[in-house]
Amino acid sequence: MDAETQSEMPFASKARATTGRRPPLRTPPPARPTKLLCLDIESVPDEALLPRDWDRQKFPKPAWHEIVSIAFAVARIDKDPETGLESYAIETCRSGGEPGWTERKLLEGFWRFFAAGSYRLVTWNGRSFDVPVLLTRAFIHGIPTGAYHLRGDRWSGYGKRYDQDHHADVMDLMSHHGAAARMGLDEMALAMGLPGKGGEHGSNVEALLAQGQAGRVRAYCETDVLNTLGLYYRFCLSSGRSDERGHDASMGDLVRYLHSEGSHRPHLARFLDDWKASDRPMPICLSKSPDALLRGTS
Repeated sequence: MDAETQSEMPFASKARATTGRRPPLRTPPPARPTKLLCLDIESVPDEALLPRDWDRQKFPKPAWHEIVSIAFAVARIDKDPETGLESYAIETCRSGGEPGWTERKLLEGFWRFFAAGSYRLVTWNGRSFDVPVLLTRAFIHGIPTGAYHLRGDRWSGYGKRYDQDHHADVMDLMSHHGAAARMGLDEMALAMGLPGKGGEHGSNVEALLAQGQAGRVRAYCETDVLNTLGLYYRFCLSSGRSDERGHDASMGDLVRYLHSEGSHRPHLARFLDDWKASDRPMPICLSKSPDALLRGTS
């Protein structure tokens, strides 16, 4: 089954199974998030809002983006009770909803899903683009986003730029919050040895949708998520949140997930093949080869 024929996204189907009551936003979640929610969106200009004299070479403001795809990966955070070091176990990587879903339907499902869980957001440039667009477009549609705004305390929460427990914007972190040059996702992914965007680009999304290639857009959005997740695992090693053992366990788990899912989702198989073929110094694990990971041997 490819990206275009995937079934309804988990957060939407769960929401529909309820009696219609939204999860209470102030229900005390765990002291710290228990899962990673690595996400990426794709959008097209909202022609109804874009000013007529707007320079098409300029990037539209958040409210002027119509969301056409939300892709995400969920990974469990496993924390060593003695050292506090983390490793991660992926549960899913997919696109939300089905091709042709309206923006409103995507946003309703996403924000209900978000409110029902306890997540650490992981993004690439998500503080500047993905999250502001998700929030602003929900605002336009009258969709509550209280879980994002209310969770946390005076010092922590999704809106606190320096709180990596609630939102780790890997681009912002790796640029030292703008003190150094910001790298693009494709640039940093290729530098590490991840496959990168594979020739795709967000500027092509509108044309692809016009050609009826929604599945290709969704697949591209998912690979952006996988690139971001791989970079986050490496950043956690670099910054001391994880160690070599936890890093390799997380990467190995991701490799095995891609191998399993790739049998019926070709774009994930291509991602893994390209990743394994990288000639960068340390593209995946530090102590095991990808083939050894799949064999379960060292």
